[in-house]
Amino acid sequence: MQNKSKTTRTLLALSLVPGFGPKRVKQLHQHFKGDLEGLFERSKRELRAVDGIGEASALTLLSFDDWDTVDEIILKTETLKAEILTIADPQYPALLMQIYDPPSVLWYKGDPDVLSEPGIAVVGTRNTSAYGRKTTKKLVQSLVEAGLCINSGLALGIDAAAHSAALEAEGKTAAVLGSGIDWVYPSENRNLANAIVKSGGIVLTEYPPGSKPDAGNFPVRNRIVSGLSYGTLVMESGIQGGSIITAELALDQNREVFAIPHTIENPSGTGCNYLIKNGSAKLVQTVDDILEELPVGDHSDQSSVSIKEPKISSWKEQELDDLSVAICTKLEAKEYQIDTLADELEVPTSQLLVAMLTLEMKQIIVQRAGKIFGLR
Repeated sequence: MQNKSKTTRTLLALSLVPGFGPKRVKQLHQHFKGDLEGLFERSKRELRAVDGIGEASALTLLSFDDWDTVDEIILKTETLKAEILTIADPQYPALLMQIYDPPSVLWYKGDPDVLSEPGIAVVGTRNTSAYGRKTTKKLVQSLVEAGLCINSGLALGIDAAAHSAALEAEGKTAAVLGSGIDWVYPSENRNLANAIVKSGGIVLTEYPPGSKPDAGNFPVRNRIVSGLSYGTLVMESGIQGGSIITAELALDQNREVFAIPHTIENPSGTGCNYLIKNGSAKLVQTVDDILEELPVGDHSDQSSVSIKEPKISSWKEQELDDLSVAICTKLEAKEYQIDTLADELEVPTSQLLVAMLTLEMKQIIVQRAGKIFGLR
């Protein structure tokens, strides 16, 4: 495994250490100024000096000794003819680095330089209408002509339509998977994934080779789709769609959100109308409605979205899943910083953040500076 740097092996090892998710790895990267090569040789005292790392976390890291698994991951990556990009690499996209919990390791096929090109996320429902597909093709082609890379999730429906339209317009497109690089999901889009790579685009994932497309992976991966992009365009979505989660993540990342209006007869467009009605997304009628808000081409100023104050709603009046109930029960006692709450609930921060954003969308909780959350 001599062809992989020690830093890459260190970051792969960190991905195997319990409790060291993307946010904590980012803190390590920032604290040691990108010098992670000798991380496992540092003293407990040095590790405890890092914000958010206590006695137990430091000891867990220092007790890691599963380097055989690290080398197996590298060998499997090479066998798949895939590559690894880490948070310590110069090619790691600067825009993605800005988010709260950037993935520390990415597996990819294609051209990683695409990730640093000006991009926009184009997302939507799997259950598309003719209007949704037609509008997606039209707008994506115009966005490509404006020099934007099209970022999406390779799902059926709008995602696939966006990638395909970008390829047809001879533009760049990036597809973010919710599974391993060797497990393109859905299988119907394998040819599309191959075409993206062949065209000079990229297919990428934060999940190691062999990872199944588990349902919980997709809301988490959406933060990468939005994080790579200056803005997120929701083409067609229901109220509870994954695209709405992506829009909420984009807002949380201080990125622009756009939505296409739909007729009231279209149930697959209710989410878009909801975003527009609440002031969370800008209504889009032409491509200029998007371009004037992005720092690309002749437009150098990135405007901020004006969000109206939502109506307060009690969480006990809502139908919530078990995790959401646990969150609200904790927040009844006091406000929590996201990492502290994740430790309390024994839930990965990335998974918890998605749940928190969903609760924000339901107008149940509010976020304050420093990722501190409380009930409304």
